[in-house]
Amino acid sequence: MLRAALAVVVTACTQAAPPSYEKESATSAPDAARTKITVAGKNGVKLDVEFRYQAQARSVEVNYQLHNPDAAPPLAVFDRGDLHTVQIGRQKLGAIGQPGFVTEGTDVEMLHAALPLPDPAPTSPPTPLAIKVAPGSTLSGRFESEIWSTTVPKRLRWCVGVMPFDEKFFDAPARSADGQVWSAPFAAAEAQQMLCTPWFDIAKGGFES
Repeated sequence: MLRAALAVVVTACTQAAPPSYEKESATSAPDAARTKITVAGKNGVKLDVEFRYQAQARSVEVNYQLHNPDAAPPLAVFDRGDLHTVQIGRQKLGAIGQPGFVTEGTDVEMLHAALPLPDPAPTSPPTPLAIKVAPGSTLSGRFESEIWSTTVPKRLRWCVGVMPFDEKFFDAPARSADGQVWSAPFAAAEAQQMLCTPWFDIAKGGFES
């Protein structure tokens, strides 16, 4: 069911207007490629992302900073996992969640996003969690993940869901060491905008143009 839910999010991302990219120069090594890129979103939002891919371990470290400009509305970022994962102790409240994966051939997409309610609905639903980024503020994050795929990946990218923050839409704020975390309805899966990096070519050690 998780794979089906993730597929829904990927479809929404594909149909959205393609994001623009500002590519920065970067050095790379055979087993520790480093590449930085900037993804431009709506209302002047910018997402700076750095990939550090370890070929031998087939793992990636992602460092990112999301900048919400002064003139933009508050922003909700769906990188904090879901309430069920927190309740069963697999994730600390407020921490960055592990990404979901969608694999197509040798392409692997990592996703931090609000997912739709599974069908049939579980007893403890995976309610999406988001962190609020105020106008003029920057959200910094970092996560590491092994790339789980049956084939050796050749391309990799990361997408994160965001949407304007509306207190009528979000509820049950909870304090954490990483800031205040809010619960979102499952309708956020359709309302969010996906900010996606371009594909990272593992063999070349950099993002595609």
